[in-house]
Amino acid sequence: MSNTSDKNAAKFGVQEVIGTVLEENRCLLSSLSDEAAADLIHKIKRAGSVFCFAQGRSGFVLRCFCMRLMHLGYRVYFCGETITPAIVRDDLLIVLSGSGETPATLAAVRAAKEHHAVTYGILGNLDSAIAALVDTSIHLPGTTKLCRDHEPHSLQMAGSLFEQAAFIFLEALVLNLYQESDKDVGPLSPLHAVIE
Repeated sequence: MSNTSDKNAAKFGVQEVIGTVLEENRCLLSSLSDEAAADLIHKIKRAGSVFCFAQGRSGFVLRCFCMRLMHLGYRVYFCGETITPAIVRDDLLIVLSGSGETPATLAAVRAAKEHHAVTYGILGNLDSAIAALVDTSIHLPGTTKLCRDHEPHSLQMAGSLFEQAAFIFLEALVLNLYQESDKDVGPLSPLHAVIE
C-alpha cells in the first residue's frame, strides 16, 4: 500500500463515523413507543399470512425481516416473488417507505385493500399518499429522498438514516417475537436454508 493510501485511511476516522451513525439512530429510535411496536407484533401474530413490500434499499431491509419471520415459523412472502400467492382477507401487508410516495408500494397497498387485507406502513413521511391509505402506520422520522426542510439533520446520505432505523426497529420486533415464541428455535432455526 502506498504512503498516500495510508494517509487517506488515517483521515477516515472509522470509529468516529460509526459513532455518528449510531448516535443518529439512537436519537431517532428513542421516539418510538412500546405501544406502537406491540400493535405491529399483535397484527403479525393474528395474520393468516404476512406479506411485505418495499422498493430499493428499503426492499432489502424488509427482505431481511421476511427471512427472520420465516425462521420463526410465520407464513411470510415478499410481494413480486414468483411463489407469492394471492393476498386475502385478514392477511397482513407491511410496507416500508421513507417518502411514503413510492408508486409501486402505493399500488401494493391499494391492491391489498381491494382484497380486504390489513395494511401497515413503516414510513418516514406521514404527510403522504401511503400514510393516508394504510390502516395503521408507524413514523420513523429519518431522512428521506424528499430532503424536506423539517427532516432531522443527518450527516449521512439521504434515506440512509430511515433505512438503518427501520432495520434496527424490525430486528427489535424479531427479538420480541423470538422471546415470546412457545417453541425454542435455538441459536439457528431449523428452517434456516441448507441449500446456499
